[in-house]
Amino acid sequence: MEFTNEITVNVPRSRFIELFDDPENLKLWQTGLLSFEAVSGTPGEPGATSRLLYKQGRGTMEMVETVTRRELPDAFDGTYDAKGVHNICKNEFHDVDGTATRWVAHNTFEFSGFMKIVGLLFGSMFPKQNLKTMNEFKSFAEAQA
Repeated sequence: MEFTNEITVNVPRSRFIELFDDPENLKLWQTGLLSFEAVSGTPGEPGATSRLLYKQGRGTMEMVETVTRRELPDAFDGTYDAKGVHNICKNEFHDVDGTATRWVAHNTFEFSGFMKIVGLLFGSMFPKQNLKTMNEFKSFAEAQA
């Protein structure tokens, strides 16, 4: 499954990147994030891996992030792996007149095992959840401006 979401955040790109790139901020805008732990490599740099733990219903979901491209302030890409799900996320950050940032997120989801069924039945929830998360960052960033 592939989709692209796009939003405009009313924060200059330099401030947007400063907020986006700080792992200390993740819990402030990612609903349900319980922890973010660097596992290997230099955090935020290509090849680095981190473990993210999210509250999901009554349980938790663990995800491993691998940074694949860091060309800030223009782009930041990574893969996100959880049980049965592999997500490739390519983020672009475009300056809008020095006052705002247009964030474009290209996502590819690959499913295996039971998650293939979930993907087929509930595929529309993935773009909606991605856009919800982007809007949570927008609210956070605009409140920090």
